[in-house]
Amino acid sequence: MRSLEELKLSLRKFAEERDWDQFHSPKNLSMALAGEAGELLEQFQWLTEDQSKNLTDQQLLAVADEIADVQLYLIRLSDKLGLDILAECTRKIAINADKYPIEKSKGKSDKYTNI
Repeated sequence: MRSLEELKLSLRKFAEERDWDQFHSPKNLSMALAGEAGELLEQFQWLTEDQSKNLTDQQLLAVADEIADVQLYLIRLSDKLGLDILAECTRKIAINADKYPIEKSKGKSDKYTNI
């Protein structure tokens, strides 16, 4: 299993070897990320809730490919911005814990401004 750091370095090398770094501005990477997120959404479009929870092997592989694409763009974008994804996720979980205290949000899907 690779670490997030190893993936980041592999992606950096992959882009450098192809001279793609010139295209990997934060703007372009975030736009590509949005496109990949749309492709992930397409995998679930028109499925019922039950179907979305019980994907065929072929559907699951397609979803896995799109999840990987989204994650790889996130890793590349964070690298270009000098952000540590794990540190930022940890920071954001702490913020969300404050916004959504268990006693007010358990079992509810309301936005924090409405709990």
